[in-house]
Order: sequence, then C-alpha cells, then structure tokens
Amino acid sequence: QVQLVESGGGLVQAGGSLRLSCAASGRIGRWNVIYWYREAPGKQRKWVASITNDGKPNYEASAKDRFTISRDNAKNTVYLQMNSPKPEDTAVYYCNVKILTSYGAVSDQYWGQGTQVTVSS
Repeated sequence: QVQLVESGGGLVQAGGSLRLSCAASGRIGRWNVIYWYREAPGKQRKWVASITNDGKPNYEASAKDRFTISRDNAKNTVYLQMNSPKPEDTAVYYCNVKILTSYGAVSDQYWGQGTQVTVSS
C-alpha cells in the first residue's frame, strides 16, 4: 500500500555534506511519523532522526547539530541533510513511516530498502 524509496547515498568525505531523500508512494495519512534509521556493519539498526506530520523533529545525540530532517508533504518526501559527516556515520540508511491513529497508536509501518552512505576520512 505504501512504498518508500531512499536515495542520495554514496561516498562522501568527512566534513562534506550529503542529502538523503525518502520518497513515499501511497497515502500515509494525516497522522504519521517518519524516521531515519541507520545500520552500520556488524551493528544493530539505530534510530537517527524523526519528524512528525506537523514537522517537529527529533534527533539522537550524535545527529543533533549535524543532521537536519525535514519533509515536503506536497511531494510526500522526507530528507536527511547530513552536514559534517564522520566515518562513524557510515551505514545503510533506512527510512520508516509509522502511520498513526488519531490517538497516537501505530496502525501501520513501512520500511524502505535503504541507501548506503560511506564517509571517508
């Protein structure tokens, strides 16, 4: 019903910048939260940032002040602007959407296929 496609990954030098995109097809509803997760080699998938349907962002500590999550609801797309990336940011980045009821419960969630980000020193 909903498909998410990440793009924008690639090789970037430390201190550079990269912008990831996650395009959603299908209706994600009025109430939703979109997340970026990342999975580094040999490590668990971890939350990086999230943004609510009304544009309120949250970040994990290592992403705060360096990354910016945003969304364009007209394009059904969420972005992750990565400034000053570090080698430890190297991972496969996944987007995820959680579709909520009016009471805040998750009714559905969907994952994208991921996009590789490699940060060289």
